[in-house]
Amino acid sequence: MSNFYEKSKEFAADYILPYAKEIDEKAVFPEKSFKQMGKNGYFKLLIPKELGGLGGNIKDHSDAVMAFASSCATAGLCYMMHNVALMCVLNYGSKELKEKICKEVVEDEIFLALAYSEFGTGTHFYKPEIKAEFNGDKVKFNGQKSMVTSATYASYYAVLAPSEKDGIDNWLFPLNSGIKFKTNLWNGLGMRGNVSCPMVIEDVEIDKLYRIGESGSGATQVFETVAPYFVVGLASVYSGLCQNVLNYAVEKSTSRKYPDGSNLASIETVQIHLSQIYADTTAAVSLTQTAANSYLNGEADALVKILAARIKASLSAIELSTIAMKIGGGKAYNKEGIIERLLRDSFAGQIMAPSVDVLKVWLGKAITNQQIP
Repeated sequence: MSNFYEKSKEFAADYILPYAKEIDEKAVFPEKSFKQMGKNGYFKLLIPKELGGLGGNIKDHSDAVMAFASSCATAGLCYMMHNVALMCVLNYGSKELKEKICKEVVEDEIFLALAYSEFGTGTHFYKPEIKAEFNGDKVKFNGQKSMVTSATYASYYAVLAPSEKDGIDNWLFPLNSGIKFKTNLWNGLGMRGNVSCPMVIEDVEIDKLYRIGESGSGATQVFETVAPYFVVGLASVYSGLCQNVLNYAVEKSTSRKYPDGSNLASIETVQIHLSQIYADTTAAVSLTQTAANSYLNGEADALVKILAARIKASLSAIELSTIAMKIGGGKAYNKEGIIERLLRDSFAGQIMAPSVDVLKVWLGKAITNQQIP
């Protein structure tokens, strides 16, 4: 692992882990952790140095997300979405928009979020149903987004909407633009601190300054920037969760003592469980790192590795946290310790767009040279 990853792990231990239990139990956004992320420069990780950022890349993105998620999956998830939205601005935004957003991120320590999913199209978020009415330099929007992470806390939300002619556009909606959130509707099984809830957009007027890229370029942005950074990010979230599961399983099995002085880890069945958790965690982490490096190096099969990493990490998180629940036994089932939370958090990986089922279809097409939507 890189030195940057280790420093991010230290940061997570100091400023994310202490709040993880409260974030889950009260379903509150990791606000204290995010304020410290801003102070420590994580929001500007991907911004070029000439614009005041750290000049990081997709591997740094993956390392930070994984490190944060190894302490709290919710924190890693919400941070990841900031980086994805920001990369769209960096790669496609006008000079004016890019300089404006980068200045606010660097100087004011604000962060961004994604608002893509809708009630009808669900995980096929690149098929937006929101309505857009164009009038000169202003565009009026109406509709709803179904699951908006970091609701009310991010300063900008990336929103996909139909273009004026053909295709779709990617927009940044400022928090103070008139958008509203139905915060009372969030009661997640896991990832409870992401405060995900519907965004209501009623006659919200946005200046064309906030359109990311040229008219109709939204789909290109989704598949060329959002997809790699988002899917690698999710692989990093669930690889980090697997690491948390591994740490719990080792600590629990070695600390539980019997009268004869032996511990839980001395039981052969438990050793089998531990070996699987270790092997699958290592595989998920390794594949995620390989995928990030592959994209960074421009390798031809980068997409295949990215899809595989997300699938492996998401499924491993569910399986390994289930196995760790066996090691924890009755006390774990009675919510003592963290494994019950990790188990609930892991299930979000099955449904978060693009869902694992969708990704499996895409991977099958990719490795047989078929067109992916």
